[in-house]
Amino acid sequence: QVQLVESGGGLVQAGGSLRLSCAASGSTAYINAMGWYRQAPGKQRELVATVLQGGRTNYADSVKGRFTVSRDNAKNTVNLQMNSLKPEDTAVYYCNLEQLIWSNKRIYWGQGTQVTVSS
Repeated sequence: QVQLVESGGGLVQAGGSLRLSCAASGSTAYINAMGWYRQAPGKQRELVATVLQGGRTNYADSVKGRFTVSRDNAKNTVNLQMNSLKPEDTAVYYCNLEQLIWSNKRIYWGQGTQVTVSS
């Protein structure tokens, strides 16, 4: 089992910045990817940004150029630096970890942290 603990988030004005952090503990071997998803009220959970084991990153089009995801493999942490925040970025942000053991994929989620951007 893997446990994910998130920190950061909060309330910020439009144009401001926030930084989210997530630390993984437990059975953290065979991590294939770590990243962030978000879910706004009344909407489905969506990908924000992920980092694969080899360092390749993947971003949602809506955050490209504004958000930066980074990962520390030694510490099993993933961070999300969010700049130029917009009201439409308001959502609960969830840390995500994908573990791949041979062909067996396991997905873990953090408890979520609220990000609110005021206009």
